[in-house]
Amino acid sequence: MRMNVLPGILRNLTLVVLVGCSQPLLAFEVFSPLPHNAPEPADNPQTPARIALGKQLYSDTRLSVNNTISCNTCHDVNRAGADGRVRSVGALGKSPRRSTPTVLNAAFQSVQFRDGRAASLEAAVTDHLFDLDVLANPDEAGLIERITASKGYRRQFTRAFGKEQPVTAHNIAKAVAAYVRTLITPESAFDRYLKGDKKALSENARRGFEEFQKIGCSACHFGINISGPPVPMGEGFYELFPNYPGSEYDRKYNLVTDDLGRYEATKEDIHKRLFQVPTLRNIALTAPYFHTGSVPTLDEAVRVMAKTQLQQDLTDKQVKYLAAFLNSLSGTLPD
Repeated sequence: MRMNVLPGILRNLTLVVLVGCSQPLLAFEVFSPLPHNAPEPADNPQTPARIALGKQLYSDTRLSVNNTISCNTCHDVNRAGADGRVRSVGALGKSPRRSTPTVLNAAFQSVQFRDGRAASLEAAVTDHLFDLDVLANPDEAGLIERITASKGYRRQFTRAFGKEQPVTAHNIAKAVAAYVRTLITPESAFDRYLKGDKKALSENARRGFEEFQKIGCSACHFGINISGPPVPMGEGFYELFPNYPGSEYDRKYNLVTDDLGRYEATKEDIHKRLFQVPTLRNIALTAPYFHTGSVPTLDEAVRVMAKTQLQQDLTDKQVKYLAAFLNSLSGTLPD
């Protein structure tokens, strides 16, 4: 593991770690408007055929072992890319141990999942296809049999991937990932503000942005996705949670559990209780909060973060302003 110190913006941070970052950080502005297009990997270009196929697969319950749930069941595009539950329920009735994060703007995250175990969107889709707590396919054979039973799918896969073994789990993951890269929410009030429209933010949101920087939230939450610096894809940006254990919120919201975050993926002691810094875009639309899914409202999540991460007790006015700013991060939702 290599630790990198960013000038200025991170000077007040107790602990921020770029785990496994072997390359220098890319040049970036502290805050930047969200682009309308996400970066795409060289081995999975954003072709219309792949995107259309991925969109169809995303909502198809045949991706699950028993035809009961789809990707959209837990990452509902009509619910800001999440499902509003404390924990989702998988195809076999089991629940993953962590609350479901939004899939919106996930294409701008350098790793996927709260423990960063997936280095790409393609890897994340593959993980869920065979995770027994999610889509629960025990192997590739049954999945491929269900998809190839459709003549329409056979044609679509050939169109998207060519005639040589087009229907594979790998290509299913590629297609779904291509669609997810279109789930971007640009033109939030904050984006318009960053582009020069100083009236885009309300007075309360503007004060909230000032508080956001003043009390130290921006030590972790900055950059294009309000989730940290632009590290290379496959390398993660993590924070310790809770950074200051022992507050009343630990017990109230069960924040300290046997979930050790990044350690679950690497088994390296130095990674215990490190979690990927999540995007704050559309955060006002994706309650409940944190990997435990235990905090029900945005105002309360603001108080919890200030206490557990920055050792600060906020006034009601500070919470009001910060919540107004966070609401300004909601962009134009996908059609």
